[in-house]
Amino acid sequence: MESKKNKIALVTGGSRGLGKDMALNLAKKGLDVVLTYNSKKEEAEAVVKEIEKLGQKAAAIQLDVAEVSGFDLFFQNVASALKSTFGVEKIDFLINNAGIGVHESLLSTTTAQFDDLVNIQFKGPFFLTQKALEIMNDGGGIVNISSGLTRFSFPGYGAYASMKGAMETLTKYQAKELGERKIRVNIVAPGAIATDFGGGAVRDNEQLNQFLASVTALGRVGLPEDIGSVVAFLCTDDAKWVNAQRIEVSGGMNL
Repeated sequence: MESKKNKIALVTGGSRGLGKDMALNLAKKGLDVVLTYNSKKEEAEAVVKEIEKLGQKAAAIQLDVAEVSGFDLFFQNVASALKSTFGVEKIDFLINNAGIGVHESLLSTTTAQFDDLVNIQFKGPFFLTQKALEIMNDGGGIVNISSGLTRFSFPGYGAYASMKGAMETLTKYQAKELGERKIRVNIVAPGAIATDFGGGAVRDNEQLNQFLASVTALGRVGLPEDIGSVVAFLCTDDAKWVNAQRIEVSGGMNL
């Protein structure tokens, strides 16, 4: 009798921060994981080992989300890994997590910063999803990542939050168009999280950290482990009727 195959999730930017926590939580839910890294190969391979300790299979593959021209080669590498590591040809879930933070006022934002944000936060996920759908099983799901900054505003995040707003709109269209394949699409919007994201300001700037805690109903800033379990939940049958939703995970910021 053939053994039952685990579902497989592809997590972009899974070597550290929120993506790492997502990958580990997916493994805890019984999913196998393909995670991508841009430059931190050793960190990514350490996450693979952690996932294997949890009893799941994993593989790490290099990807620069900003370079759409590299996606064909990336998916060739994914196909090879699926065959060799997992013994399958398709994935079930895609988590578009990879991203950068740019803190710059509207007046001082450069075209280069703007282009980086478009490429990494919007154009990259748009076309990565398009290509991923070719190797995605029906009945799976996509989880995009937004930000609390689409609902409330902090000066300096105008360009960044605008890209995330675009992803929120795209999520609804993806859910609508992919419904015939029974692929659910949702978007998770973290609040302020203490990671090295955006230079680590939320984590390392005590004054900022205290201010953000003061405007959060639960009285602290978020941690990576506050987010990953929600993303993992969306990739289980427990969330089978959750579709086209923006789920904010911010502890109740700026209520």
